[in-house]
Amino acid sequence: MKKLLLALALIALYACSETVETSEAENQEMEASIEKVSMNYYGDTIETTGAMTPQDFLAEMEGKDSLYTTLEATINETCKMKGCWMTVDMGNGEEMRVRFKDYGFFVPTEGVGGMNVIMEGVAFTDTLDVDYLKHLAEDAEKSPEEIAAITEPEISMNFEAVGVVITQ
Repeated sequence: MKKLLLALALIALYACSETVETSEAENQEMEASIEKVSMNYYGDTIETTGAMTPQDFLAEMEGKDSLYTTLEATINETCKMKGCWMTVDMGNGEEMRVRFKDYGFFVPTEGVGGMNVIMEGVAFTDTLDVDYLKHLAEDAEKSPEEIAAITEPEISMNFEAVGVVITQ
């Protein structure tokens, strides 16, 4: 009986210890198929899974003054002076301005346009006065003519982020 149990135990161990061998070509193919994504965190460390798309966000925001959420979008532009704001594509021909909570962190001033960003914070509708809009235009290095053409306040969707992740 002991020999039978010992034999069964050895067979079970052997079955569990089987390894799968892959050729060098198969290993290279698997490595090539794995997309390498660089994630750069700014501000608070945030959870990147479950972020809303711009379309889902706009539907969720409808009829609300504000919404705390995690949103994934594409960066259009960042502040060229300090990286203290950015705009993101909302997929409907419009963009949303993103500021950073308490001016507590900055994003790169160049080289991130077109990249993916995941951000967590509060979205809200706000009226931006003419002086602030001109300040933003100066930060974006707009021409004097473009800055002078700003004569009306703007009601727009804005986002105050506690943290962002820019993926490459």
